[in-house]
Amino acid sequence: MDWLETVFKTFLDFDAMLQVLPQLLGTGLVNTFIISACATVLGIIIGMILAIMGIARSAWLRLPARIYTDIFRGLPAILTILLIGQGFSWLSQQIFGPSPYPLGILALSLIASAYIGEIFRAGIQSVERGQLEACRALGMTYGSAMRLVVVPQGIRRVLPALVNQFIAIVKDSSLVYFLGLLVSERELFRVGQDAAVLTGNLSPLVLAGIFYLVITVPLTHLVNYFDNRFRTGRRKATSPKSGLEEVAEQSLSPALNHGENT
Repeated sequence: MDWLETVFKTFLDFDAMLQVLPQLLGTGLVNTFIISACATVLGIIIGMILAIMGIARSAWLRLPARIYTDIFRGLPAILTILLIGQGFSWLSQQIFGPSPYPLGILALSLIASAYIGEIFRAGIQSVERGQLEACRALGMTYGSAMRLVVVPQGIRRVLPALVNQFIAIVKDSSLVYFLGLLVSERELFRVGQDAAVLTGNLSPLVLAGIFYLVITVPLTHLVNYFDNRFRTGRRKATSPKSGLEEVAEQSLSPALNHGENT
């Protein structure tokens, strides 16, 4: 059973976990949420612009959006982070100082916006075209109809996909450590890795992985729950009555009316 004891000491050393736990909570978890939340907000803003450009009638708007999406979806995330983080470090130092934190957030937001833009575009295009035609028939402009009617419906339909994208951003935030974050800016993975290097034990990394699971697994089940609710609600709202149900209602309605009159 020596191998079992070795496995526990390597991966489940609770003393090593307890030593790094305050730093994981106070520094790693906080920075992971800050990086993920900021990248998600910027990604949503840029993604919405890309989605509107992607469905525009002008090819001069569609083509740049398509090129942007293909590039940032096609490149590996770590390559994009290194290109942005190291290529624009001179500009970041003039604005933000020596911290690469803002460039890491920017790189993640550029990656996320390419996916979020496609999510928004699919959601907007899934709205029945009759909605837009009805708005135009009521005298609304194309922009007003899209902003007030079509886009809100499209966003509601893709909320589960947006949460899935947030989960991906949380996991990709671990790649920001390649930029060499300051001690106070290190996220979960970097805190766990530093403690593992110092102690020669992988238990701090395992604890960092547990924190990632605590964040992502509940969100995954929440996405599945709301996705099922949206699908079920939409199915109930849009399911047409069968021919037999219509015939039954027509045949029963005279009897019901007769009963009410008597």
